[in-house]
Amino acid sequence: MERHTGAPRSGWEKTVQEQGMVYGAPGRGRGGAPRPYWDESVHYTFSMDEVLSLEADVEVLHSMCLEAVDHVVTGERFRDFAIPEYAWEGVAASWKRSDPHVYGRFDLRYGGDGPAKLLEYNADTPTTLLEASILQWNWLKDTHESDDQWNSIHEKLVERWAQLKATLPGDDVYFTWSSGDTSGEDHVTVGYIQETAAEAGLNTVGLAIEDIGWEAGLDRFVDLEEAPMAAVFKLYPWEWVLTDDFGKHVLRSLPETLWVEPLWKTILSNKALLAVMWEMYPGHPNLLPAYLDQPGMLTEYVRKPRLGREGANISIVSPGSEMETPGVYGEEGYVYQLFSPLPEFDGYRPALGAWVVGDAAAGLGIRETVGLVTDDGAAFVPHRIPDN
Repeated sequence: MERHTGAPRSGWEKTVQEQGMVYGAPGRGRGGAPRPYWDESVHYTFSMDEVLSLEADVEVLHSMCLEAVDHVVTGERFRDFAIPEYAWEGVAASWKRSDPHVYGRFDLRYGGDGPAKLLEYNADTPTTLLEASILQWNWLKDTHESDDQWNSIHEKLVERWAQLKATLPGDDVYFTWSSGDTSGEDHVTVGYIQETAAEAGLNTVGLAIEDIGWEAGLDRFVDLEEAPMAAVFKLYPWEWVLTDDFGKHVLRSLPETLWVEPLWKTILSNKALLAVMWEMYPGHPNLLPAYLDQPGMLTEYVRKPRLGREGANISIVSPGSEMETPGVYGEEGYVYQLFSPLPEFDGYRPALGAWVVGDAAAGLGIRETVGLVTDDGAAFVPHRIPDN
C-alpha cells in the first residue's frame, strides 16, 4: 500500500459533475486549508495480494456480523442497542423472515502492515457509493488504463437486484431519500442505486420520503397518487424512523410493505455491534477490543456514540492526550474501542471503506484526513492495482 500524488485530469471538475457528483463541500487539508472533496491529485496503490487479503477479511467480518445479529435477536439484547422497546418484536421478526438486504460499507483501519481492523459497519445508510463505484473507475480508465481496481460494485448491485426481483412484493420499488438533506448527496446516492435496480429489470419510482403518505383506511403507505407502496428502498436511518410517529406506521406495515435496508439492520448499523462482536470473538485479528458504556481494561480508547455519524461526538483518550469532536449524539450511550490510530502517509490518514453487496465483498473507497477522526472534512481519493 502506497500513497502517490500527481496532476489531476484537465477539466476534472466538469467530468465528475457529468458523472453525477453534483455535491461535495470542500474537504480540509493541512492547517484547515480547503481541499476538493473529490481529490484525484492523490491516489493509493495496492498489490493484488493485499486486495485479495482485504477481500477475504471483509467477507469474514460480514459473516461474523450476521452471527452477531442472530446472537442479539436470540438473546433479546435490544436494550444494549438503544432500540425502542416497542420495536423489539418487529426487529426480531424482520431477522427471522430474512427480510432482504442490499449493501453496506465497512470502515477499516489498514496500512499494509497487518490484517484490516474493523472500526465500524455502515450497514443501513452508507454513502460515498457513487465515488467508489463510478467516479474512481472512470478515473482509472482515463489515467491508468492497464491497471486494475478493487471495484465490482456496480455489477454486484445489478446482480443483487436481479436476485431480489422475484422476492419483492408488488410491481414497483420506490427509491426514497430525505429532502432535508440540502447537500444533494442522499438524492444522488439513491438515484444511482435506483439506476442499478432498473438495469436489473425492476420497475422503479423515485420519491422523497417526506412525500410518502399513510392511508388509515387501507392501513398502508401510499404514494402521491395514493397507490399502495409494497417495496421501499430508503436512505433514511432506522434510528430516526423509530423515534417518530411515522416509524410506528412502518412497524405496522411490515411485511406487507417491505423496507430495504431491512429493520434488522438496526443492529448492524449500531456501534454496540463492536462490543458484542468482541464478546463473541475475543482476540480475533480483524477486531479491536470494544466494550459497552465503559472502557473495561483499556487505557487508550475511542469513545463513540452508539448512533453517531460523520465523526461527531468522538472522544479519544491516550496517555497525556485527550480530544473530543462536537455534535448532537450520545444520549443513547457509548461504546469504548481500543485506540488504534489510522496509519499515516505523508501526513494524511486514510480510512478504507470496503463495500459489501448482498453477502459478497465488492470494492473499496478511501477517505483521507489530516486528523485522527474521519469526519465531514475528509476527502475521497481513488486507488488502483498496478499492472506488474
